[in-house]
Amino acid sequence: MNAEYLKIIQALKTRQFAPVYVIDGEEAYYIDRLTEIFENNIVTPAERDFNLITLYGKDVQWADVINACRRFPMFAEKQVVILKDAAQLSGLPELINYFEKPMPTTVLLIEHRFKKIDGKTKFGKAAKEKTVYYTSEKIKDEKMPGWIRDYGKSIGFQVGEKVSEVLTSYLGNDLQKIVNEIEKVRINIPNEKELTEDHIKKYIGVSRDYNIFDLPVVLTGGDREKFYKMLSYFLSTPKASPMVLMVTSFYGHFSKLYMANFLIGKPEKDISAALGAWKSREYMAATGQWPLPRVERALLILAKYSTMAVGIESSADDRELLKEMMGQLLM
Repeated sequence: MNAEYLKIIQALKTRQFAPVYVIDGEEAYYIDRLTEIFENNIVTPAERDFNLITLYGKDVQWADVINACRRFPMFAEKQVVILKDAAQLSGLPELINYFEKPMPTTVLLIEHRFKKIDGKTKFGKAAKEKTVYYTSEKIKDEKMPGWIRDYGKSIGFQVGEKVSEVLTSYLGNDLQKIVNEIEKVRINIPNEKELTEDHIKKYIGVSRDYNIFDLPVVLTGGDREKFYKMLSYFLSTPKASPMVLMVTSFYGHFSKLYMANFLIGKPEKDISAALGAWKSREYMAATGQWPLPRVERALLILAKYSTMAVGIESSADDRELLKEMMGQLLM
């Protein structure tokens, strides 16, 4: 996990509080985790009624935030003020004056979710210089398997390389969704120490026999007979293969195949690092039948069907869209 994030967590656990924290970024998971700590771990449950103040940017003025921060805590050492959805606060730059002379008995958290603060503005510069500032970045797809393994390690639940790749293919880079699914498994098997493919199949729903994340692998692997058997199954059971998830599956696979074309001739360790050790040979073998121009064409087709899958410029059902998309990919 992010070292800067862990540093903030450790300081909060040891009650080393800064006067002002500013958190922004597109990844809601880390913002939510930090906000929960400010809500639950700084003032005691008995103190919260008087010393935990939550404000929302769309509902208050900048002066309301400063006034809340300037008041003294009641029967407690500290008070916590949380400004949520700060991007919607009119006059946000006015808070710079408070950064210069914050109340020593107030811990202020400014939550600016879904958007990074412009570092060239006065407010952005002041946030970086005068506060504890943290940006919650989206995890890149190629980093997700490693993130999943690290998360498993942090909760004492081992996740192997292949399993982390399967979860990434199935769940994408939605951190909260991944955490929720792993926790769902742990609730069902509290005494197990390792997440296995069988657990994923049983509790998360990825089938080993007819897995939509195997379909693009079979397609590019050249086994047409097996591909058509699998495709017939998915066409006959559309609920097992929602089009949005199918496009996600193919896009993830072809993105790796795109990368593989640039790795031809590279050392095996570099290929394994980029593509994942357990699938790197599979991807490299597929480049023979799927050179760069063909992969680029496939990605354009997938981009088109990703919008159609959510009803943009198309009223066709998932079954018809899947047939069309497969036909174009096979041309």
